[in-house]
Amino acid sequence: MVRSYLPSPHQGVWFLGPFPIRAYALCILAGIIFAVWFGERRWRERGGKPGMVGDVAIWAVPFGIIGGRIYHVITDHQIYFGPGGRGFLASLKIWDGGLGIWGAVAFGGVGAWIGCRRRGLALPPFADSIAPAVAIAQAMGRWGNWFNQELFGRPTSLPWGLHIDAAHRPVGYANFATFHPTFLYESLWCLGVAAVVIWADRRYKMGHGRVFALYVLLYTIGRGWIESLRIDSAHRIGGLRLNDWTSLIVGVGAVAYLVISARRHPGREDLANGEILSDSASVVPES
Repeated sequence: MVRSYLPSPHQGVWFLGPFPIRAYALCILAGIIFAVWFGERRWRERGGKPGMVGDVAIWAVPFGIIGGRIYHVITDHQIYFGPGGRGFLASLKIWDGGLGIWGAVAFGGVGAWIGCRRRGLALPPFADSIAPAVAIAQAMGRWGNWFNQELFGRPTSLPWGLHIDAAHRPVGYANFATFHPTFLYESLWCLGVAAVVIWADRRYKMGHGRVFALYVLLYTIGRGWIESLRIDSAHRIGGLRLNDWTSLIVGVGAVAYLVISARRHPGREDLANGEILSDSASVVPES
């Protein structure tokens, strides 16, 4: 008999002796490795000095993970600190799932800024180089939610509905077996975002941070409709989920940046000796 739904993994953790190997962490790690490799390739194609993406990633990745966890814990604090919550120690267990993309991008941006300053690089063109790599990394990381059977959408009878084990179904949905695979929707959307961003960058020679802004704008559009399918608990303001408001605000900011930047700095930055120099004359690159 042919299945009329997508199956979920019944196991997301394997043990190598006493050490757990978690699929959620592997998906994120795979995304990071790919982002560094592909980002480095795009950086060099634009004339950037080789090896800089890996150097900046040393700062950006830890900041991004910490920021993603902070955003998740703040926006879903009731899971850990509400009545019957899991407690403070559980809020530190990133491997159990729970990284908010908005916190990851914001804090990761801070880490990238620090890394760029230490290497004497300007952040906007660096961000343009890695933008599609970040989108593809998100697409890869989302599969961790599949292994954890989390963050799916409302019930559906569509052929691509995701089967969720009874133990992972939310309260009130015990009698439903298949749900919208929002992890898959977002993964595919991110791949589409990456393709559009790469095309637009090549077609219009975008620069000065506009490639990254376009990635942010397109992602917020997709995240908006995907959030409308989610049924996990979330804070609401004016009838909209908190992540919807975040998407709206960030998306408007991205549009404003695209318009203002295009007027003030048309075209793409010129490279100096294969390296994009920092805007700050006071910055001295590391030896």
